[in-house]
Amino acid sequence: MTTTEPAWVKSSYSGGGGGNCIEVAVHRTAVLVRDSKDTDRRALAVSRDAWAAFTALAAGSRR
Repeated sequence: MTTTEPAWVKSSYSGGGGGNCIEVAVHRTAVLVRDSKDTDRRALAVSRDAWAAFTALAAGSRR
């Protein structure tokens, strides 16, 4: 069985100063979220629908 590591992406708004940043990876069944400074810690998994609702609210739009 082959496992593929998720492709983690850090926000383009993250600066190089080592501030509070998260990384996100889209998995086949969920969206994974982790602390960019502690990548060995287990990631938070949320449903794709929940992530879409969160990002829509964060962007100031309504569904």
